[in-house]
Amino acid sequence: MPEPCYSDDYADPRLAVFYDQLNPWGRSDDFYLGLVMSAQAVLDVGCGTGSVLRRAREAGHGGRLVGLDPAAAMLDQARTCADVDWMLGDLGTVSFDHEFDLVIMTGHVFQVFLGDDDIAAALAAVRAALADGGRYAFETLNPLLSPWERWTNSTEVIAPGGAVVTAANTDPRPVGGQVVEVVGKFSSPSWERDVLCPSSLRFIEAEALDALLSRAGLTVAERYGRWDRSPFTRHMPEIITIATGG
Repeated sequence: MPEPCYSDDYADPRLAVFYDQLNPWGRSDDFYLGLVMSAQAVLDVGCGTGSVLRRAREAGHGGRLVGLDPAAAMLDQARTCADVDWMLGDLGTVSFDHEFDLVIMTGHVFQVFLGDDDIAAALAAVRAALADGGRYAFETLNPLLSPWERWTNSTEVIAPGGAVVTAANTDPRPVGGQVVEVVGKFSSPSWERDVLCPSSLRFIEAEALDALLSRAGLTVAERYGRWDRSPFTRHMPEIITIATGG
C-alpha cells in the first residue's frame, strides 16, 4: 500500500462526515443541552457539527444560538439546521461584545489550547463574549488519571458511498508541558491510502485551571467530575466547570 497521507480530520470533508458516527449523542450532550435550554443567548465555541445547538432548536429553544468553528467541513454538516447562526472562525478571528448569557465548549475543545498564553487569550475572548452574570461551561479530562493510556481503540464507520472505514487512535504519548500527542488513523480497503491525523491536547490540573480562570475575571461557580453532576474529586475522570463572568 502507498505511504499514508496526512490530514486534519475536522477540516477534511472526507473525514468530517464521520464525526457524528464517532461521537454519538451521550450524557455530556444531555448536560450541555440542559444548560442551553435554560439560556436565552448561547455561543458554542468549537461547535463542530453543531449537534447540541441543533437539538436545542428541535426541542423548542427560541432564543439566539450561535455556533463557531474553524473547520468549514464541520459546519457543512451543521448547516442542515438553517435556523442557527453558524460562523466560520475561532476566538482569535471573531469577537463578541458581552452578547451571550452562556458560552459552551463541548467535546474537550478546551484542551486544544496548548500554552498558558493560548488559554489566557481564549478565556479573555470568552469573558468579552459573556454578558454580566453570564456562564461559561466546558470540560477537560483529569490528567491525574492519565486517560491517554487508554486511547488505543478502533471502530468502523460508514462513508456516504457505503465504504466501510476503520477509525483508530494510535500512538498516544506525552511530549512535555502537559501536552499529549495522538494520531488518528482512517483506513478502508476501498481507499488507495490510509489517512493519518495528528493532534495535540493539553492536560491541566484543576488548581492551575482555576488560577487561569481567575486571571481572566472568571469565577468557578460549579465543578463536577461526571456528567451526572457528581462532585469533582482527584479520582474523577472529568473536570467539568461552570464559571461566571462577574
